[in-house]
Amino acid sequence: MKKPIYLLTLLILVFGNACTTEDPKIVEAEDYLEQLRVESESIGWTATVSVNNEIVLSKGFGLANYEQQVPVYPEKTKFRIGSISKALTAAGLGILIEEGKIDLDAPVQKYVPDFPEKKYEITTRQVAGHLAGIRHYNGNEFLSSKYYPTVKDGLTIFMNDTLLFEPGTQYSYSSYGFNLLSAVMEGASGQEFLHFMQTRVFDPLGMTETTAERMDSLILFRAGYYDMNNGKVINAPFVDNSYKWAGGGFISTSEDLVRFGNGMLNNTLFSEEVKQQLITPQTLANGETTEYGMGFFSGIDEFGRSYYGHAGGSVGGCSNLIIYPKEKMVVAVITNDTNAKVGNDLFKIADFLLED
Repeated sequence: MKKPIYLLTLLILVFGNACTTEDPKIVEAEDYLEQLRVESESIGWTATVSVNNEIVLSKGFGLANYEQQVPVYPEKTKFRIGSISKALTAAGLGILIEEGKIDLDAPVQKYVPDFPEKKYEITTRQVAGHLAGIRHYNGNEFLSSKYYPTVKDGLTIFMNDTLLFEPGTQYSYSSYGFNLLSAVMEGASGQEFLHFMQTRVFDPLGMTETTAERMDSLILFRAGYYDMNNGKVINAPFVDNSYKWAGGGFISTSEDLVRFGNGMLNNTLFSEEVKQQLITPQTLANGETTEYGMGFFSGIDEFGRSYYGHAGGSVGGCSNLIIYPKEKMVVAVITNDTNAKVGNDLFKIADFLLED
């Protein structure tokens, strides 16, 4: 009677490494990722890379759960993706733009009447580009363990605060701005934000392993979350990210994030014109250009390749999603600890896999 269980375990282990080959480029990239994980003193990493819509590398490194010694499965293990949630949310915004359901330059009160009017008018375009003057975290707000039942409940944290500056005159990164953006999307779509994201973004892209992290729910293959303290592994503090679904509350796998990246490359959810609105950096009132469009950073990596995407930092998680439009490549890496090296070091992955 035990044979089916043994067979299932074997299939999971084989499937989890199905994309691993002896191709020297792949081996070099995998060795580099493992090097970064070790240097970061990280517990677990998941990495997936696709080229021309085909996954060429997908592998788990280290452990998803340290106490239970459970390995990482890139197709199943769900990690906190932090601010990559903003890019997913922006895709939802793109759908509303495509359907003509939202005016990016109208006051946000058109869609969220209860949001207090400020000294200056705030538009959705400014909110989505971090130009609205809405503040970021104060004190220990990043460690919030309070449950917020609705998107509008999450607005109460900052909605009565004074703007940092006149909207459009400065760039100031704000996760709370995306709280407001999700409320705007609810008003424009007539649907609850999480339902809209599930049915209009995740389901069409086949992102079956991506969800809002509800702390009272049992979520299969959810990773543990860790920090390092004087060289020792400890559990990361308990947090409840319901206060910021849109800005940092989703969990996902590296393979699902690559599906999302390919959806962006293929214009699956909306037109090229709408995509360009999202990924093109905005311009300040003084003519200076930021590096941020609406939900996406854009730039040129150290090897001269243009990219767009987003990085993320969470309590017990770091992540990065890099999309190379010319090369049709998507790189997604997620970890289950707070201080992993998943920033510009990952640009080298594309160099490994694209070099002649």
